[in-house]
Amino acid sequence: MKISVIGTGYVGLVTGVCLAELGHDVMCVDVDQDKIDLLREGCVPIHESGLAELLRRNRRARRLHFSSDIDTGVRHGEVLFIAVGTPAAPDGSANLCSVFDAAQSIAAAMDTFRLIVIKSTVPVGTAERVGELVRKGLEERALDCSFCVLSNPEFLKEGVAVRDFMAPDRIVIGCPEGEAGERARAMMREVYAGLDPAGSRCLWMAPRAAEFTKYAANAMLATRVSFINEMANLADAMGVDIEAVRCGIGADRRIGAAFLQAGCGYGGSCLPKDVQALRHTARQAGLATPLLDAVDAVNARQKRILFDKIVRRFGSDLQGRCFAMWGLTFKPNTDDMREAPSRVLIRLLLDSGAAISMYDPVAMAEAQRVLYQDHDGFYDLQQRLRFGAGPLQVLDGADALVIATDWQEFRQVDPAQISMQLKSPVVFDGRNLYAPAAAAAAGLEYYAIGRSAARPS
Repeated sequence: MKISVIGTGYVGLVTGVCLAELGHDVMCVDVDQDKIDLLREGCVPIHESGLAELLRRNRRARRLHFSSDIDTGVRHGEVLFIAVGTPAAPDGSANLCSVFDAAQSIAAAMDTFRLIVIKSTVPVGTAERVGELVRKGLEERALDCSFCVLSNPEFLKEGVAVRDFMAPDRIVIGCPEGEAGERARAMMREVYAGLDPAGSRCLWMAPRAAEFTKYAANAMLATRVSFINEMANLADAMGVDIEAVRCGIGADRRIGAAFLQAGCGYGGSCLPKDVQALRHTARQAGLATPLLDAVDAVNARQKRILFDKIVRRFGSDLQGRCFAMWGLTFKPNTDDMREAPSRVLIRLLLDSGAAISMYDPVAMAEAQRVLYQDHDGFYDLQQRLRFGAGPLQVLDGADALVIATDWQEFRQVDPAQISMQLKSPVVFDGRNLYAPAAAAAAGLEYYAIGRSAARPS
């Protein structure tokens, strides 16, 4: 089947590459010529496990093509996936400019039936608005051409996105009724036949329901994270180990263990943005969202939790102190620093006079770009933000270690080695990598999330 994917960001690139792996003839389109040139050379601009290998394999098999010309993409694909970015606007709403630009470009280039599939995360009613734009564009061309607009939201986790696409829990498809809708259903069954030969994974619903499902799913996940973090802070005050509590409640089949890891807050491109967008939608509808408001507030507070622990230990004036930091991305196995808790902590430490020596296994280049952008040259960053070549190197001369991301590489470091290399053997662990008793036995003063502080005897 000939398919075009408009947008080669995180979602678009994974979608295009994986559809090619299923045997379809896929063209990925993006207005960024530099990115297209990079992809044509077989290089992947994001860190995602297995993606580069699949891209190169399908390029060699001539099932995967890249273009910066939208007209070429529209002519190529009988199915057109819109997978452009929908970043948060200042008021919390989703910025749909790129989605609407794609819709208008499709209308200007199509000359026969096209199935338009919205993969981007969009507010309820967007499929209808896209349909109106396409219809208007065709009318301006005096072209009598049928089409259908579907909603097919993605449910990919960064770091395991290829796996999630190729083995989905469910495939949500919002399809309208009528003759065009029936034709669209048949085409979508063909698109996903390699993933769902029996048709049991596809969940068919109205486009509005599909759009809402995506937001509701991410709001639920964010709620679970904020819930366990609030419980962790209470556990800390009560002298209770949140890890034991997590195991206790996660073993309940009604609850489950997923997204119940206490830490220093959630980040990334999805949960923060989607919670805000859902709150904005509710405000437009005249409805209050006290639960979502609390989820967002708890997460904002949680991103300060390590800094608050640092201040209680070292005082509010951190002038002259240096902190080693392990992990900069919002989660492991990605180079994504969007809304990462590390960015909040770095700003707070710099504002208090501290220097930071940091290391991340894959995000060092991205960190330099993001952090210099964050601080706009106000700080003497050359002197106070240092980038190390490994986890042990950044410990030298540091007053304490701060762990912001739970990369597997960090779990493998012997706590005794940390104790020997730090100027003062103090660790602030935002991801609960170590058992407090083991950290104390290694000579560390250990502060984690929802676990009583541990000190050497």
